[in-house]
Amino acid sequence: MKFIKKSESSQDIPTAALPDIIFMLLFFFMVTTVLRETEIIVKQDIPRAEQLVKLERKDLIAHLYVGSPKSEIFGSESLIQARDAFIGLNSIGQWVSEEKSKLSESEQDQLTVSMKVDKETHMGLIVDLQTELREANARKVMYAAPTKTENN
Repeated sequence: MKFIKKSESSQDIPTAALPDIIFMLLFFFMVTTVLRETEIIVKQDIPRAEQLVKLERKDLIAHLYVGSPKSEIFGSESLIQARDAFIGLNSIGQWVSEEKSKLSESEQDQLTVSMKVDKETHMGLIVDLQTELREANARKVMYAAPTKTENN
């Protein structure tokens, strides 16, 4: 007697949960993505760099942007932008204190100030800014610059 084996199992992959999985992944990436926090409101034509060093901890960096304002309402002289507002040289100490207060006590000495400076900015403003940073005990200063091959 011959035994005939009937295979009635289906080889189909169930796809009923596929839309749920896709929407969960979409929601996850929407929630975890960090968007640009600061809108740059100064003109930036940054000089090119020959040698660059990449920093490991980006959460220890505070950004300053220096350049002439994009809007003519603020004039044509170079201004300092921190976050989304212009600040004066006399407010640098307060800004550094606020940035350090966001960090834990052990990381406050590791704060690095990243400055993106327009190449048309006068050096006198940069020297004054460096002096104010030194007085505010922000000793780690970095000038951000694109590589030669990067485009604006």
